[in-house]
Amino acid sequence: MTEKVLAGKTAIVTGSGRNIGRAVAVELARRGCNVVVNGSSNRENCEATAAAVSAEGVEALVCMGDVSKSATVSAIAEEALGRFGTVDIVINNAAIRPHKPFVEMSDEDWHGVMDVGLTSAFYTCRAFIPGMVERGWGRVVNMTGMKAIRGYNEGAPISAAKNGLWGLTKALSTEFAGRGITVNAVSPGQTKVEGRDGTDPKQLAAIPVGFMAEPEDIAAVVCFLASPEGRFVTGQMIGANGGAAT
Repeated sequence: MTEKVLAGKTAIVTGSGRNIGRAVAVELARRGCNVVVNGSSNRENCEATAAAVSAEGVEALVCMGDVSKSATVSAIAEEALGRFGTVDIVINNAAIRPHKPFVEMSDEDWHGVMDVGLTSAFYTCRAFIPGMVERGWGRVVNMTGMKAIRGYNEGAPISAAKNGLWGLTKALSTEFAGRGITVNAVSPGQTKVEGRDGTDPKQLAAIPVGFMAEPEDIAAVVCFLASPEGRFVTGQMIGANGGAAT
């Protein structure tokens, strides 16, 4: 049985209706943490995540909304704090990854990716870090990915958003290191998610360990950083990528 090292804590996981976000929410719950589940549109998926969280004996709250919008994050924060009193852990997982030739990108294409992948983290951190400062304890984990370091064809705003999220991680880790708050990033490699079952030989050939991660493999790294045991790790980007080069 997993030790309840996060009993009494509350986390918000953005983009937690499925895949890695869901796995993180459930693993936090196994460790005793209440979880605010968030998604932009698919309530059914988020309710399924909340049910899995509740099955671990903790409380779940579904807060739907597009976290790229300041007013939406403010409303989510009000609801979450009204329910739980504190939010101690912020997992910034929400992202969109459309691919399009750079010269064909509209303003909307660019800002859509940047606002979900980067600006949303500014909003959530601004909403919840003040409470962490008051209590002298907090954890922020930002989900970056290999695009934070490498450029990919037809993915300019994705790489820009993820690299910016890495920069935000470094800045906040420095600013709040002396106040009991750690801020880190996790960079997942190839992971089995919807539409990717882990059997593509070309994809597997790029992973030295020879297999794709399960979402739970990524969640384990995230939850270590969110735990009390992770107190001496801050300002880092952990590559959970099976040995793939960054």
